[in-house]
Amino acid sequence: MAGSHRAAGKPVFLYTEEQRARRDNSIWTIIQGVLAPIQFLVFLVSLALVVRYLVTGAGYDAATISILIKTVFLLTIMVTGAIWEKVVFGQYLFAPAFFWEDVFSFLVIALHLAYVWALWTSALSPTEEMWLALAAYAAYVINAGQFLWKLRVARLQASASPIADEATA
Repeated sequence: MAGSHRAAGKPVFLYTEEQRARRDNSIWTIIQGVLAPIQFLVFLVSLALVVRYLVTGAGYDAATISILIKTVFLLTIMVTGAIWEKVVFGQYLFAPAFFWEDVFSFLVIALHLAYVWALWTSALSPTEEMWLALAAYAAYVINAGQFLWKLRVARLQASASPIADEATA
């Protein structure tokens, strides 16, 4: 059946044995594992500063700087993630196992960069900038959830049975 996650009654796995070996032996896996929680902590601090500004009107500069730092982390993790994907799957982006996560990542990046553009051009008021940042952050949370779900699926599949010969998702 087209679009099925099972082929001939066999579960479809995220990684082939070769892909799993490349993933497990890549420095980029470690880099992603370090950057992701740091980015999440930056996000939490920034979210607090943005909400503080929206509620009290105080702390615009701190919120702005935090959003820019969050954007730098996002772009860094996207570039290193693309390299990771190349090492593991042989292509920089849109490997079948992470296709939809990559698609949504571009929405997250677009929203963050729209904030930077609005800040640079003064196209929005400070309050509108913060609401745009919150939209970017909401998309980021969804995207992070996608990646956490894939991590969980990979762990469950690894503990359930040996790696299948072909990986598609």
